[in-house]
Amino acid sequence: MRVMRGEARGRAAGGARPGGAGTRVRTGILGRVTQLRTVQVLGGGSAGSSAHVRSLASGLAARGVRVTVCAPAALDHEYDFTGAGARLVPLPPPSDPAGVAALRHACIGADLVHAHGLTAGVRAALALAGSPYTPFVMTWHTRRPAEGPRAGLARLLERRTVRAATVVLGTCSELVDLARARGARDARLAPVSVPVPRTPLCLQDGKARAELGAVERPLLIAAGSLSAGRGYRTLLDAAGRWRELDPAPLLVIAGEGPARPVLRRRITQEDLPVRLVGHRGDLAELIAAADVAVLPSRWEARAVLAQEALRLGVPLVATAVGGVPELVGDAAELVPYGDARALARAVEGLLADPDRRSSLAAAGRVQAATWPSEDATVAHVLSVYDELTGR
Repeated sequence: MRVMRGEARGRAAGGARPGGAGTRVRTGILGRVTQLRTVQVLGGGSAGSSAHVRSLASGLAARGVRVTVCAPAALDHEYDFTGAGARLVPLPPPSDPAGVAALRHACIGADLVHAHGLTAGVRAALALAGSPYTPFVMTWHTRRPAEGPRAGLARLLERRTVRAATVVLGTCSELVDLARARGARDARLAPVSVPVPRTPLCLQDGKARAELGAVERPLLIAAGSLSAGRGYRTLLDAAGRWRELDPAPLLVIAGEGPARPVLRRRITQEDLPVRLVGHRGDLAELIAAADVAVLPSRWEARAVLAQEALRLGVPLVATAVGGVPELVGDAAELVPYGDARALARAVEGLLADPDRRSSLAAAGRVQAATWPSEDATVAHVLSVYDELTGR
């Protein structure tokens, strides 16, 4: 699956030609000026990577770049890639071999292909196996640690994919180090922030809390796919301890996934103060209404929940894993992964200490201000594109 990369195809002779303010252009072999053509590839489409591609598509299109987004069709309904100025090429699920052929066809004539996440990177590497001169960028957003036989397969896919990429952009330092350890030829740090909403949040006093049933009790929020590695078993263990508090806080978990039936059954059997509210389009509003946000994951890079919580000034308790310490700095309470007692105590301590919550809220906003803006993120990615395409 390793793809050999050479000099960028059709490298411009003499640099870019005029093509409008900010427009990315290149000179073809016949001397004609053309726009830079990029293909953005999404696999399963996590919230962070999907929001980033939407933001990237909008920023690139505004700069005169032609953008094609190859992603599951359902993602366009939520993230509106076409509304951002991109052309959408629907892809079948990652398990469908036809997806590679569809992606290969979509990449014909592209000046550069940019995959987001390991699943997308595997597909892109296979699709580009016959196009050795097309620059291939992969942004490594996050990873799911595996055990047993799956761990060996995960290492194999990581190694082959990062070696196929011309450049690997890691969203945290740990991913950059891992890419280099797996054999990446060029791995660079490229933090990605959650796009700030263009319009103010629709916050109404008490509305979200009333809907969730937390008017006269503390509200805790967790969010993310209901899947292995998210730490929900530990979170429910902690919720069992919170039943002894008066009033007992309500834990709301937003998200969908294969673990929902197991979580639902345990919540019912143990009568836990927990609600599963499924996928929500108003996640920011729910986070803003909470007293404390909780991130119990086994591994995260730049979790959407953590970014939204700090940006909105909501105290955060998170596991000290992956890129989380780098992301939050001193603006969150960090606990070991899998330690229900430490998680429960950290949340209980914040609920009992309004001054500490206020301090973390202020520190969170300060920390969030240090993250790159959408415009800076797009400019950085575009500088990589310019470098690889020789413009």
